[in-house]
Amino acid sequence: MQQLEFNIDGEYVELNQLLKLTGVCDSGGAGKAIVASGAVKVDGKTELRKTCKIRAGQVVTLGDVKIRVSGPENAS
Repeated sequence: MQQLEFNIDGEYVELNQLLKLTGVCDSGGAGKAIVASGAVKVDGKTELRKTCKIRAGQVVTLGDVKIRVSGPENAS
């Protein structure tokens, strides 16, 4: 399984944008389609909301890719 770390600057990042920013998909629109297909899990639960707010401490999984999200408070 490929593991990625993503550090957010603000309070949250939208799920479709997270997929784009980590390089999992080419665009936010492609990210929305992937989420709508039911292929994305957030903290182990299928997430169908394309613009779901992903916050520091959450884990997003898509196929064999796991994205751990951290924020300024988690940065060392």
